[in-house]
Amino acid sequence: MAKQERREPAGHFSEDPIIDVATARPSLHVWRLIATGIVLLFVARMLLFLIQTPNFQWDVVAQYLTFPSILHGLLVTIVITVSCTALSIFLGTPIALCRLSPVLALRAVGGAYVWLFRGLPALVQIVFWFNLAYLLPRISLGIPFGPVLYSWSTNKVISPFVAALLGLGLTEAAYVSEIIRAGILSVDVGQRDAARSLGLSALKTFFLIVVPQAMRFILPPMGSQLIGLAKSTSLVSVVATSDLLFSVEVIYARTFEVIPLMLVACFWYIVIVSILFVLQVYLERHFSQGRAEMRSRGTWWPWGRHRPAAVPGIDLR
Repeated sequence: MAKQERREPAGHFSEDPIIDVATARPSLHVWRLIATGIVLLFVARMLLFLIQTPNFQWDVVAQYLTFPSILHGLLVTIVITVSCTALSIFLGTPIALCRLSPVLALRAVGGAYVWLFRGLPALVQIVFWFNLAYLLPRISLGIPFGPVLYSWSTNKVISPFVAALLGLGLTEAAYVSEIIRAGILSVDVGQRDAARSLGLSALKTFFLIVVPQAMRFILPPMGSQLIGLAKSTSLVSVVATSDLLFSVEVIYARTFEVIPLMLVACFWYIVIVSILFVLQVYLERHFSQGRAEMRSRGTWWPWGRHRPAAVPGIDLR
């Protein structure tokens, strides 16, 4: 008579050890602890270097941190950043649409703009627009091949601020147009077809269906581009625009306290970039609310750290 095998109930394995999930602890990673210790030692050494080196002159840094001319330069830097951002989006959006147009002439114009302004350095453009009066002494407005209606002196129109706005804004518009174009192309064509099958017009389909989905792909590179723009505003000091860097240069040219004044500029640039970074994070969270992981409450922390979602019947506390 054949010996009957003992069958265990389905899902039960008597040979496996029973693990208590409530008391389980992660394994100890020695190399991670060593790497963490090395990093902490390096950070401590850098902090001691910053504190103990007298040539940093932290008292001078504190003195000039809220100096009136420094704050005025900071305001000019912020105004240039905001103005160039608005100009780049205002120009970049139609350029991106031109590059996506079925009309060959529009695609050619958009491609030529991107090719030209991405190929020219921003510093070269700032200097060119500042010296435009050598090429055009007067700027005229009138009917093509007809009479001139208005005319202005180029030196009065193209001030250092306008030269900085044109040099940075036109350059950024070329990059922004490519970011917007890539975001629009990332939306599946089936989304447009589904919207049109529901009776939505092409305009409503673009603004209600395409744009919200494209923003998830547009915002990360756009945020990085705008942060780079905020730092690139330091280029406008070459045309004597009273931005943050120019204000710092004027002071240390008189006092010869170069390092403390440069630390003041570094501090305010980091503040501007940090504010833009926080805005970027919350904008990305806003336009990512439709994703599956965001629909589960508490799945993601604000700064991207993963937290396991609640599973029915299991207490993860």
